[in-house]
Amino acid sequence: MDRPITQVSELARDEHGLWDDFVRAHPDGSFFHLSPWRGIMEEVFGHRSHYLVARRAGCIVGVLPLAEVRSRLFGHSLSSLPFCAHAGAVGDDEAIDLLEAEADRIARSRGVTHLELRNMQVRHEDWPRQDLYVSFRKSIDPDVEANLLAIPRKQRAMVRKGIKNGLNWTRDDDVRRFFALYADNVRRHGTPALSQRYFRTLLDTFGEDCSVHTVTAPGGKPLSSVLSFYFRGEVLPYYAGDDVGARALAANDFKYWSLMQEACERGYRMFDYGRSKVGTGPYSFKKNWGFEPQPMAYEYRLYKTDSIPQNNPMNPKYRAFIAMWRRLPLPVANALGPYLVRNLG
Repeated sequence: MDRPITQVSELARDEHGLWDDFVRAHPDGSFFHLSPWRGIMEEVFGHRSHYLVARRAGCIVGVLPLAEVRSRLFGHSLSSLPFCAHAGAVGDDEAIDLLEAEADRIARSRGVTHLELRNMQVRHEDWPRQDLYVSFRKSIDPDVEANLLAIPRKQRAMVRKGIKNGLNWTRDDDVRRFFALYADNVRRHGTPALSQRYFRTLLDTFGEDCSVHTVTAPGGKPLSSVLSFYFRGEVLPYYAGDDVGARALAANDFKYWSLMQEACERGYRMFDYGRSKVGTGPYSFKKNWGFEPQPMAYEYRLYKTDSIPQNNPMNPKYRAFIAMWRRLPLPVANALGPYLVRNLG
């Protein structure tokens, strides 16, 4: 008997539940593959989406979420998926091949400069690839104390310092304290902030699978905050911000330890520290926790350019912009930032 034909099409609006059932069941599915990102891409950022689904004998056998970004400053691209660490095609080999072929067809028909597939592992040795990002993942031991002792000695001392300083943490019902810390933090680093609306949407859309974890000083002053995702036994701290006084009190160290401790007590068994750029402060910080970097394979099809676009703060041509942005008053930076960063992803 001939094998049923595999066909690729765009996901219908009433099929999001079927898509998510497949993502949650597939071992390579991730939080970033979930269908609510489609609405976030379209409604918060104004990006056109192309959610591709492969079917065989009426069943979903593969998915590939894509969003199209148009920008006068940064070009016209198709990516899987802006603002997500990774969201490459998921499925069996035949399904992935067909999904990527359809992505290539859409990219050419839409006239984009490049197609970016954010994969966790290399799929195409002959495609241009960017090795800028790495991921940091580590198992959570069921025993809280074992997790503390697994942290290298110097970093563990910083965690104990935060505990000794009487720091506390709470789960926030909204993003106000988080956003104040995050926006000031990224401005100090010279990069535009995403909008407060975006973070509110994440919290509202994902419900219990998204939370804000804020650390305060003994007097109640917010020092450090992180917005995290939860998916299939994993906790993913993804966006964070700190007050200028957080380092002296080891608030950042205490924040991640208390998040790990809470996740352990809730039965989560994987701590995904997210992606970081090689050679940056966050990269070194995560290594100090005993996490080993794993290369991420961002692969490209280039159509109207000979090189991979470098639209990130590591690009030397943005040094003057970064220096200028650091000097902006915070209200001005918060007003202008979302219009710039929405096209970066």
